[in-house]
Amino acid sequence: MAIKTVMEWVTRTFEMTGVLVIIGGFVLAAARTLQARAAPAGTRYRTMRGIFGRSVLLGLEILVAADLIRTVAVAPTLDNLLALGLLVVIRTFLSWSLEVEMEGVLPWKRHEAAQTAPAPDEEA
Repeated sequence: MAIKTVMEWVTRTFEMTGVLVIIGGFVLAAARTLQARAAPAGTRYRTMRGIFGRSVLLGLEILVAADLIRTVAVAPTLDNLLALGLLVVIRTFLSWSLEVEMEGVLPWKRHEAAQTAPAPDEEA
C-alpha cells in the first residue's frame, strides 16, 4: 500500500472524527440541557451553548489537522496550499470568535478579567 493511500485514509479518519466530535457535542449538550429542564432558561441556554461551543472548537481543530495532512502528505500542490491557507484563516477566525463569545473576554484581556473577578467564596 502506497504512503499516499495511507495518508488519504488518515485524512478521512481525521475528518470523520472532527464531524463526530461536533455531532457528539451537540447530542451531549442537548442531553445535558434536557436534564436541566427545571433550571431557568438562561442556565439551560448557557449549558447548551458552552458544551456545544467547545465541541465545535475541538471539531474545527481536528478538521484543520485533516486539511494539513492532506495538503502536506497527499497532494502538496500550490492550489491545495492556497486552499489550506484560506481554510486555516477561516477556521482560525471562527474558533477565535467562538472562544471570545463563550468566554466573554478578549484573549489578551483574560488575565485582567481573572484578577478583577470575585473569588468563589466572595460571591453571593
